Amino acid sequence: MVLGIVWISKQKKLEEKRISATAEASSEKAAQYVSHVAELEQRVQVLERIITDRGYDIATQIEALRDQREVEASDRGTPLNISKKENV
Repeated sequence: MVLGIVWISKQKKLEEKRISATAEASSEKAAQYVSHVAELEQRVQVLERIITDRGYDIATQIEALRDQREVEASDRGTPLNISKKENV
């Protein structure tokens, strides 16, 4: 009977250690997730600022590049937006 009580007591201590280790690992993982989410939020804020602060300027630059490509293509005699058709 005494051996059974000692065994149960040791099992209880082992289980408490396992629970403690699992809780520590979980809290560490949660802290890593919080840090990662905070980093991603900062990156999104930077991207939002770039888009909102320079959004119009970027759109104008993209259109200018498209216009420039069309001019270059027309100089070579090859339009950009023509799909090739097969002769049957």
